[in-house]
Parts: sequence; C-alpha cells; structure tokens
Amino acid sequence: MSWFSRLLGARDIPGVALTARQEQLLGGWQQLPDADLRRSHYRSRYVVIDVEASTGNPDTARLLSIAAVAVIDGQISFLDAWRLVLEEQAAGADPVPSPAVAATESLAGSSLADELISFLGFVGKAPMVAYNARFVRRLLQRTLAEHLGVRLRLPWLDLAWILPDLFREVDAGPARLDAWLEHFGISSIRRHEALSDALATAQLMQIAVAHAARKGIDTPANLRELEKARRHMHQSA
Repeated sequence: MSWFSRLLGARDIPGVALTARQEQLLGGWQQLPDADLRRSHYRSRYVVIDVEASTGNPDTARLLSIAAVAVIDGQISFLDAWRLVLEEQAAGADPVPSPAVAATESLAGSSLADELISFLGFVGKAPMVAYNARFVRRLLQRTLAEHLGVRLRLPWLDLAWILPDLFREVDAGPARLDAWLEHFGISSIRRHEALSDALATAQLMQIAVAHAARKGIDTPANLRELEKARRHMHQSA
C-alpha cells in the first residue's frame, strides 16, 4: 500500500494493487462527508441499486452488471444514472432495450477497478436502496473488497421490508417485487436486467418516500428506524 493510500486511509483491506491515480480517486471518495440522514426526503439523494449475478449465492456469485438510479428530493433523476456491464449477453439472446434514463456507461478499455471507483463516485455517500438488499449489499461488498480493498459501510434501505409497513393493506406476499410493481402499475422494460429493474425500483422508492412523508416518516433516518422495527417484529414473531 502506498504512502498516499495510508495517508488518506483509502483502503481497509491490504494486498490489493492499485495505481497511484486509482488510490487518489478512492481516497477522495473516502473523504466525502457522510450523508445527513436527518434531512427531509425532499432535501436528500438516494441511490437505488440493482445487480445481475451468475448465481443466487452472493458469496460465490460472479457479478455480471450493476445499475444505479438516483432519487433526488423525492424525484427520479433521469439524467443521474449509472450502469456497468461486465459480461455481454449470451449469444442469441434478445437485445435489452434501454430504459428512458441517461445512464453513464462503463468506458471501453477501463479496468474493473476503474469502473468500481466510478461507481463509488456516482454513489458518493448517499443512502443506498434496493429490493431484497441483503443479496445486493453482500455481492457489492465482496466485489469492492476483492478489487479495491474497500469495505462498503454506507447506509442501506430495503424496500422489501419498508413497503409492507407503509402499505399494510397490500398483500404482496413475502419478498415479491413483481407483486409491488403490478400493484402500483409500474412496468419494468425487462425484468432481471439491472438498469431496467433499478428504474422500476426507483419508482417504488419515489412512491414510498411520498407516502412515508405523509405519515410523518420524513427522513432517511426515519425509514431506517421503520425497517429496523419491522425486522425486529418479524424476528420476534
């Protein structure tokens, strides 16, 4: 590890070889201030994440793609999205249509480390949102640890726990994203394609934020508390 990385505390896990430029960019990201989770939803930036993976086991899966869509001040930012495709579709697969968002794409010739640093730069220190976040979080944590030597410690919100508490009248079944999309009339251009699913999940987040604010759950911290309480109630049942 170089003197620059040690100075900035850029990496938590030794033994990952990065260039001086990569360490500088990573150190700059580490030095960003943490998000203020007590700010209103309408003064906050959330980043909704979806991934594609080779298997359903986050400890062994190969990451195929990552996509992220920002929800800023309660609104989806169609000009604030990011996508990385690590592996092309299988031969003969139908082409994946692009959602109506202007996603920053991975650059040809970039290394995986460069692209993961770009991903961290896009996220900043914003709260990260996913549906069934445990899988997404663990896969990203493992990938970032292996390729950047970074432990991702950003706050996460899981809509699979938050939505049932906000909309108790809806019987969506356990962990069923499709049921929530159908209930709110949200179309995913292509299910299980990361950017398409991230955009659909961002629309769910937009609905959740608006409904939560009307109930006085008006900050990211409040949503985290709601999720924590529901998890505790479920574990105690």
